Amino acid sequence: MVDYTFVVEKMCPICTKDTRIIKTRSRLMVEKTDEDYCVHYKGFNPYYYKIWICENCGFAADEKTFLSVLPKKQRAAIWDFLQSKHFDIEFSETRTFPDAVASYQLALAYQDLINGSPCKRATLNLNLAWMYRFNDDHEKEQEYMLKAAEFYDRSLSTERYPVDGMSDGSVLYVIGAIYYRLGLFEKCTQYLSRIISDQDLRSREPRVYDKARDLWGDVRAAKKSR
Repeated sequence: MVDYTFVVEKMCPICTKDTRIIKTRSRLMVEKTDEDYCVHYKGFNPYYYKIWICENCGFAADEKTFLSVLPKKQRAAIWDFLQSKHFDIEFSETRTFPDAVASYQLALAYQDLINGSPCKRATLNLNLAWMYRFNDDHEKEQEYMLKAAEFYDRSLSTERYPVDGMSDGSVLYVIGAIYYRLGLFEKCTQYLSRIISDQDLRSREPRVYDKARDLWGDVRAAKKSR
């Protein structure tokens, strides 16, 4: 594990104390990428370490959220919640599958507490679905994929894009890809068609457009094979 991770100290945005954080090195070998952008790496899974957890107070979030200045109201809500709880966080450089799952569930709990961005919550749910995919737990994977699709759909109607590095076109594609993997082909094509029929998006985001066309072809092939 030493080859893939290293430890740094960062200040927690909630309790403001320094905490040890596990970071992953960037040079990893990609084996394949699924339709919904889940990347499979050779010999190591960086998704295990995507969520940072404060070993002092128990706050958990992805790197961007952890390093950001949270709005005062959100910080106060989380701090008040933590005062009524006791999280016994044992720092370890190596995370097991249960550790990784727990980290995502904790991060989601904090986002629910502050009624966080639908896009943020969608991405956390999708990442958690991937964790179950890696562990061949298809029932749990599908449960969190559906939650991710629902939050992404809510995000499209309530948030102004780009959000968290995603465009509205890439979100439409991800929703379509989620429904494709769930075998819900009619719902998949509803979202893909919004991309394919949008000529402005075709010129603005040609890669997203091309991926949507490719996935549309996969849907047609999958329907024929049924």
